[in-house]
Amino acid sequence: MFQYDFMQHAFIAGTFVAVMCGAFGVFVMARGLSFISHTFSHIGFSGASFAVFMGWDPLTGLLLFTTVSGLAVGQMGVKIFRRDAAVSVILSLFLGLGILFLFLSNKQTNFATTILFGSVVGISFQNVIEIVIISLILLIVLILSYRVLKFDSFDPAGAHAAGLPVRFISIGFLLVLSILVAEAVQIVGALLVFALLTVPASAARYLTHSVFGMILLSSLFSLIGVWAGLSLSYLTNVPVSFYITMIEAIFYFLALIWQTVRLRWTKERTL
Repeated sequence: MFQYDFMQHAFIAGTFVAVMCGAFGVFVMARGLSFISHTFSHIGFSGASFAVFMGWDPLTGLLLFTTVSGLAVGQMGVKIFRRDAAVSVILSLFLGLGILFLFLSNKQTNFATTILFGSVVGISFQNVIEIVIISLILLIVLILSYRVLKFDSFDPAGAHAAGLPVRFISIGFLLVLSILVAEAVQIVGALLVFALLTVPASAARYLTHSVFGMILLSSLFSLIGVWAGLSLSYLTNVPVSFYITMIEAIFYFLALIWQTVRLRWTKERTL
């Protein structure tokens, strides 16, 4: 499997994407932004389609559309995008735009499958370099802002009372999230990228109350899902996103069962 360059590229890029999604996913769940990560992925699909229509690198379109959207959401306020009607309209609009751009570029079938569901063979060496650079930048941002982001995400009232620039933090995190979504779409696809951002973090929350512990567990779950998903996708020629989401769902339900059993056992001991 690893004698092929495309598999080497996929595993290197997938490793960086998995770690970043696992780490930032903890804050996505804490801030209640899972729906926005889903919205960004649809916007990213439209951006990638637009880039192909214009003859650009798809990552350029992904970054352009998602970052502009992230800034727009931050300026208008997250609460507006928590309304069901607003989310439905935005998802439908950008999905329709993506289909239109694909139709105009005459690259409907193969490219649509790659962007929507991810592809093992679609990762070039240039993509790997781009993903590694973006991941390292995001990692540096996370390290530098960890304490402030942790405070604002898990105790927003306390952060506001302490005088932290919560609006600036919110806009900054949305911008980082939009870049991360653009990066991850190339591996798991636009339709299911939000699963890699939310499911491992949700599973980790059932197993530990430590924020750093959540980050480690979430990144581990995400990494295992991506590695196993890429391997199974290579062996079966099934889209990698299916296996990744299936494996992450298994982690989630196992964690949920563990918490249920642990709470019941603790309750019985106190009686």
